[in-house]
Amino acid sequence: MGTVPSPHFVIFPFMSHGHTIPLLHLAALLRHRFVAVTIFTTPANAPSIRDFLKDESISVIELPFPKGIDGIPPGVEITEKLPSMSSFGQFARATKLMQPLFEQALLGLQPPTCIISDAFLGWTQQSAEKFSIPRYFFFGMSIFATTLYQVLGIERPHAEAISPDVPFTFSSFPWLKLTRNDFEPPFGDLEPKGPAVDFMLEQAVSLAKSRGMITNSFYELEPRFADYWSQHLGPKSWCVGPLCLANQPMIANITHPDNKHETWMQWLNCKLADRQPVLYVAFGTQAEVSAEQIQEIARGLELSNTSFLWVTRPKVLDHLKGFEERVKDRALIVKEWVDQSEVLKHKSIKGFLSHCGWNSVMESICAKVPILALPLMAEQHLNARFVVEEIGVGLRIMPRNGSVRGFVEAEEVEKMVRELMEGEKGEGVRKKVKEMGENAWETMKEGGSSWSTLGLLIDDACGGKQVLIDV
Repeated sequence: MGTVPSPHFVIFPFMSHGHTIPLLHLAALLRHRFVAVTIFTTPANAPSIRDFLKDESISVIELPFPKGIDGIPPGVEITEKLPSMSSFGQFARATKLMQPLFEQALLGLQPPTCIISDAFLGWTQQSAEKFSIPRYFFFGMSIFATTLYQVLGIERPHAEAISPDVPFTFSSFPWLKLTRNDFEPPFGDLEPKGPAVDFMLEQAVSLAKSRGMITNSFYELEPRFADYWSQHLGPKSWCVGPLCLANQPMIANITHPDNKHETWMQWLNCKLADRQPVLYVAFGTQAEVSAEQIQEIARGLELSNTSFLWVTRPKVLDHLKGFEERVKDRALIVKEWVDQSEVLKHKSIKGFLSHCGWNSVMESICAKVPILALPLMAEQHLNARFVVEEIGVGLRIMPRNGSVRGFVEAEEVEKMVRELMEGEKGEGVRKKVKEMGENAWETMKEGGSSWSTLGLLIDDACGGKQVLIDV
């Protein structure tokens, strides 16, 4: 078998926190294997990426984000700063204008072994083909959700569903009962169409040409769906997660911020000293929730008499006059970024009221904290199904009208918060998430499935040649 020099991986995340952070964790894991890493991003995002990595051996190359794009204000280079998620499509499509500068920059680098880019950056497949190097795409979703979106279009089990809330099953997964509303509109429609569908079809073409799919998951979490993907769909899937564990002490040369002086950490310490269990509440940075729905959620939390830490955007409090004052004795409202992994690891946290973004699901499992699911957008409804019905690590708040996309009332929030924190069902999912969390840690240790898969991925990118590195 031949040998090759230390490999060089080019990583290009999509400009969104939830898409970027897992790939930065992956970059750290690759450096731990002595793989050279170059990350591409835009000028506005580069400082936070460098600060997150704290590793000067990882190169960060800045490409200007296109200007003059309809719906995207000047200076906006990340989806969290878009005026509305309705501009997401324009933002994603605008990235293709970066292709010439990306390819020009590649010419000046140590020859890349491969490109790892976000699934939304499908145009990087063309760049990879020009340079005759493999490209792997990163999908920030579970294999469960990714597989079901694919199989929905192939089997069309929803064709006989007369309404969006009528259950149907897949012939490939007969134990599952889903509805069209479990899929983000318009993808659950019988004949989906529109700009979002056109964009995803374009990405699907590039994905089919790629070398494989990298997922922030671990095989033991969703084995049936990982196997189905590899056997029936493809391209090959590489489970290398949970990537959020990359900054844990098992990797000595990666640092993480010291949070001991943060207000929220001091507050949690006080709750722990008082033996008061705390519910962590966070719905991500991008979901657009109506004022009425936010008010119902807040009222439910207030009625529950549970201590809670709620991380939210400042403008949300505009709809909650007097709420912060009324709950100040048992709640802390945080209006700035927090280290979510550190919050979840705190011994006072006994539950997580979550939108079920995939990163949040993985972080909660790794922290062995059960989830109270309240999905809002994207594939989160499928993630909620997975969390509650497939792996049993959480409970779910259901809307009043039986539709998974209906309005959630305060009384249901109160009931399910109490059940998670104090009830028998809550105790059951707490035991299950502890077991699953232990599996997550094991899979990232030397010899674990994700640890081994990362080594196989490096070998695959190098064409099966032995790499001159000492892992």
